[in-house]
Amino acid sequence: KFAFFAREGCHFVNPFIGQAVAGTVSTRVQSLDVSVETKTKDNVFVTIVVSTQYQVLSMDETRLYDAFYKLTDSKAQIRSYVFDVVRSTVPRIKLDDVFESKEEIAQSVKELLSKSMEGFGYQIMNTLVTDIAPDARAKQAMNELHAAQRARVATQHPAETDKNTASRACTTRTGAPHTRR
Repeated sequence: KFAFFAREGCHFVNPFIGQAVAGTVSTRVQSLDVSVETKTKDNVFVTIVVSTQYQVLSMDETRLYDAFYKLTDSKAQIRSYVFDVVRSTVPRIKLDDVFESKEEIAQSVKELLSKSMEGFGYQIMNTLVTDIAPDARAKQAMNELHAAQRARVATQHPAETDKNTASRACTTRTGAPHTRR
């Protein structure tokens, strides 16, 4: 049966009268990285890593009691909420927009986690989307697409440079702009 919380300092436990230490609760800020694989609106699989910083609310003993006795595994609970938010948010966004909206994703995760974990005696300090990694094939296809675009621009550039050079050469020979017919 729960008797009391032993705050920092020196305490003695007397096992002969039924006293025992049930466990410890860390009041330090803790961090949890959650890797979530989900699909975007344009059917590309992407792995998103969300880092969550949380802490036990140690203002009063009821919060400590909740943090210790209400949840068996706080990390698993946080992990499941992060999975839920990311898997409900990212499928509505295209891959290119996922990179731009990582702040919104992190804010959504923080809002839901704060609401739900406060009842368990935890405070969510911060959430960050630390990594967005598309599927390897999608990444390769994106790189090939950008390389093709750069090659197309590079082939257009020399043609425009040659045209401008020829136009300048005609101008310098005659002293007036020359048009070709």
